[in-house]
Amino acid sequence: MSENEKKVRLYVFVGAYGSGKSEVSVHFAHKLKTDDPQAKVMLADLDIVNPYYRSADAKDALEAEGIHVIVPEYANTNVDVPALSGEVYSAFDRDDTVAVFDIGGEDLGARVLGAMLSRFQKIEYRVYMVVNAFRPFTSDAESIRQMAAELSEAARLPISGLINNSNLLEETTEEELLEGEKVLLEASELTGIPLVYQTGLDHVLPENWKEKTPAGIPVLRMDRKVLYKY
Repeated sequence: MSENEKKVRLYVFVGAYGSGKSEVSVHFAHKLKTDDPQAKVMLADLDIVNPYYRSADAKDALEAEGIHVIVPEYANTNVDVPALSGEVYSAFDRDDTVAVFDIGGEDLGARVLGAMLSRFQKIEYRVYMVVNAFRPFTSDAESIRQMAAELSEAARLPISGLINNSNLLEETTEEELLEGEKVLLEASELTGIPLVYQTGLDHVLPENWKEKTPAGIPVLRMDRKVLYKY
């Protein structure tokens, strides 16, 4: 992690439905803790639009690693009520903590960030857009540009970087990884937003992709067996 990145106190993950932003958020929090075991890391699940998967589902596994997890009041119940914990705001006040926000629901979910705008202006943060180029609404550079614009407008915050989460789960091949990276690099050139990470399951990534892709993009490695309970 660069000296500049060490100063960042809050990472926000947004994306289209099915992009895998919750999964990426969980693994990014895991990465922060792995990179610095002494760090105080917080993951806040702000997915209040009743998605199929919440980062709250990994709460027990993450807390076992020493990562504090904040979940919506009715997460993992059949009560569909948008309710944010007041504890979320502590992410802006704890100088000794690095926080990860998992934002759900595309532009609708991103609007929760607008209410916190004044707080964002007081800290160093990054907003990362997670993209799966094999999903219908982000399958080419232009659609990714449009989605990024919509999310940024809803959140009232600029997108700092793109995360390439293009995959077909366990069926992903190296050719598909390269295809997804090509689309994201085109989107990066079109939008001016840098491509900051490539994701991949440990058992899917080729040997020469363990740290960086052939194009030099840092890899965020993921292993569901470690972080998820089924």
